[in-house]
Amino acid sequence: MRAQKLSIVLVALILSSPLHAQTRVATLAPLPTATPESVGFASGALDKMDAGMQELVDKKQLAGIVTLVARHGKVVQHKAYGVASLETGAPMKLDTIGRIYSMSKPITGVAMMMLYEEGKWKPADPIAKHIPEFANLKVYAGEKDGQPVLEDPVHPPTMGELMSHSAGFTYGVFGNTPVDVIYRANNPLGAPSLQDMIDRLSKMPLLYQPGTKWVYSVSVDIQGYLVEKLSGRTFPEFLRTRLFEPLGMVDTAFYVPADKVSRVATVYAYDKAKAGLAPAEPIVTSPPGLPSGGGGLYGTAADYFRFAQMMLNGGEFGGKRILKKASVDMMRTNVLSDAALNSKSGIGPAQFSPAQGFGYDFAVVLDPDTAKRQVGKGTFWWWGIAGTWFWIDPTNDVVFVGIIQRRGGFPGAANHEDISRRVIAEALPH
Repeated sequence: MRAQKLSIVLVALILSSPLHAQTRVATLAPLPTATPESVGFASGALDKMDAGMQELVDKKQLAGIVTLVARHGKVVQHKAYGVASLETGAPMKLDTIGRIYSMSKPITGVAMMMLYEEGKWKPADPIAKHIPEFANLKVYAGEKDGQPVLEDPVHPPTMGELMSHSAGFTYGVFGNTPVDVIYRANNPLGAPSLQDMIDRLSKMPLLYQPGTKWVYSVSVDIQGYLVEKLSGRTFPEFLRTRLFEPLGMVDTAFYVPADKVSRVATVYAYDKAKAGLAPAEPIVTSPPGLPSGGGGLYGTAADYFRFAQMMLNGGEFGGKRILKKASVDMMRTNVLSDAALNSKSGIGPAQFSPAQGFGYDFAVVLDPDTAKRQVGKGTFWWWGIAGTWFWIDPTNDVVFVGIIQRRGGFPGAANHEDISRRVIAEALPH
């Protein structure tokens, strides 16, 4: 009985301690806010965001949505619509956690740029300088008598090409070339560790000559491996201590701990048989053996705002400098060659041309009208396979972050990204 009373007292002391109070409050740390009108948005114009997103939920084309709009560093709209779970009816909330998938990529790129600033690598370095296993990579050059023909790279793939999906790697899941078939057979992202992933990739050919195309690829997972090797820390630990904690990104990680599972939105996909949404995958609840820099992170809209605003601020947020402005500028400057820009490369809305290029782990809008994107010139952006999306618009000083959890489309559904871009473009002064 005495031990039980002592336990109760200890719990009470912990709950009332300043450290615990900080932990509890951290998840809901206040964001800098303002009214839309005070930062130049037309009065009432952002209400169209509410209508557009709510309609998608009401038509059951999306289970739930969180949107966040900021201008001049101030959050002017941060709302949740619908539910995090169709099965339980749990509402979508501002702090709902979602799998952000490929929105992990710019985060990994920032980690790489931190190491660039420390002199650990240079864009012109051959990747093999830092990953010797890649010293003998060959390039697929067609088939002869049913067998792949391999040739030497015209030049060894470089670190800059690795940072821009132009080094020759692929994913294996978005194409059906013989190299994609090899990737699917060897499943590098299914490896038990980052080192094993590298070992598998070292035995597979490049899809194309480095620098000649843009092909979505495992390049950013390779970057995650490099963060470990160049920093001497595990990739998750580097991100946590060097990026997430300084920025106050309290809910961003490669897995969801038990005390946060109730806040996670279910990932859905369209189920043709039921003509509606069905759960698509389980939650990752323990540290993965292969922390995927290309698509493994969970997070919230508020967390990602902190990251995106840091980039818009030129590498600083909340008094914490993460990158030099010159490094941010490198990431948001097109580095694709003319050959790559004109190679009809791309995936989904990320089609590359002289109107839209790619920097280091970000797409970059060079000519908004020709690219048919209602954002300012120089906007840099990306998105995730479960529909999460964001953009950073330096021309209009705007950040947008959206969280949904639906893999793939839904027949007849309006495009949530188009709605958000149109509403904000119309709300800005002309």
